[in-house]
Amino acid sequence: MIQVKDLHKTFEGKHVLRGVEFDVKTGEAIAIIGISGSGKSVILKHLIGLLKPDRGEVWMDNNLVSAMSFRKLQTVREKIGMVFQSGALFDSMNVKDNISLALKKLTKLKGKSLEDRVKESLESVNMSGTQDLMPSELSGGMKKRVGIARAIAIKPEYLFYDEPTTGLDPIMTDVINRLIIKFQKSGNITTVIVTHEMSTVYDVVDRVILLHDGKIRFSGTPDEIKESEDVVVKQFINGDSTLIEQEIA
Repeated sequence: MIQVKDLHKTFEGKHVLRGVEFDVKTGEAIAIIGISGSGKSVILKHLIGLLKPDRGEVWMDNNLVSAMSFRKLQTVREKIGMVFQSGALFDSMNVKDNISLALKKLTKLKGKSLEDRVKESLESVNMSGTQDLMPSELSGGMKKRVGIARAIAIKPEYLFYDEPTTGLDPIMTDVINRLIIKFQKSGNITTVIVTHEMSTVYDVVDRVILLHDGKIRFSGTPDEIKESEDVVVKQFINGDSTLIEQEIA
C-alpha cells in the first residue's frame, strides 16, 4: 500500500505540489493526470525516493520513504518495476542485455535461470525472438514493450509507468493498455500510471487523480470523471486549450 500525506515540493520558487494526499491500495491501479508541469512525474520520483518532500510524507508498505537508509531504499526499490516514457534502453546493449542488467542488479538470478527469465518476460509482451536486436532496430512501440518486459522481469509488487503511450498511434496505445491490464490483474500488482492519454484512464485504471495548481482537483473513478461538471476537469479531458491559456496568463 502507498500513502501520500500532505506532500509539498518547490523548485526554484515554484510550488509544484501543495499538500497532495492520496492512498493506493494493494492491487489497485490509479492514473495521475494533469497538464504538463503539474507535478505528475514529481510524485513518481517521491514514490521511489529520488526526491525528498519539502513537507509531508510518502509511505510504502508502512515504511516512511524519505527516512530510509540507502540500503533500505534499495530493498524497497527491488519491489518496483519502472516503465519510462522513452523506454530508457541503453543504446549500446541489445534487448537481452538491457533486461539482464536489471535482473542482475535486483535479483539473484544467474546463468540459465536469468536467460529463462529474459525469454519469459519478452514472451509476455509478444516480443519473442528479439533478444539480439539493438534499440536502434526497434520501433517506438517495440521499445515501450521491451521497457515493460524489463520492468516485469523482476516480478515486482509495484509497477510505475511514466507516460507509457506517449508518441504511439492508437493501435499501439491499445496494445500497451492491454499489457498494463494484463500484468496488473495477473500478479495483483499495485499500479501507478502518469499519463495524458484518456483512453488509458477509461480502459485501464480503477481510479484517477487530476492535479491542478499543485493540488488534487479531482479523485474518483473513470466513470465519475466523465460525468464531472468541474470546469478544469472538463477542459482537460476535452483537450480545451483555454486551460493552458489561463495558466500562462
